[in-house]
Amino acid sequence: MSFGVAAQGRTPSADAPCLCGGGAYGDCCGPVLAGAPAATAEQLMRSRFTAFALGHARHVRDSWHPSTAPASVDLDDGLRWDRLDIVRADEGRPGDRRGVVEFVASWRDPRTAESGRLHEVSRFRFALGRWYYLDGEVDADR
Repeated sequence: MSFGVAAQGRTPSADAPCLCGGGAYGDCCGPVLAGAPAATAEQLMRSRFTAFALGHARHVRDSWHPSTAPASVDLDDGLRWDRLDIVRADEGRPGDRRGVVEFVASWRDPRTAESGRLHEVSRFRFALGRWYYLDGEVDADR
């Protein structure tokens, strides 16, 4: 399944497969992208991937912890985010204050025919009744 340019500006139907691979969009990332708080750090990570694939820069920005968030988020609307694989999720469950999600996201650029994978260990923090992306360490070698 390929997302990105073709999917941007659209909202999948509730019964469509979620772009993150976690089930039906209406039961997975759809509610979080619509403003519901993510129940876990992994759910927030999945919604951020889906936001990148759909071009929802506002969700990416709003889900960033205020202490580390950039002033604005500009997404490369030419990239197609094809797949998300969760490697591990440590903590980040209801009742936790911190979480770590390691993932690999596959992308391709139809403009250049390049493709690649983004491997990141992301840190999350629970604050103000919500999970937030804090920061991440990208591993370019994997």
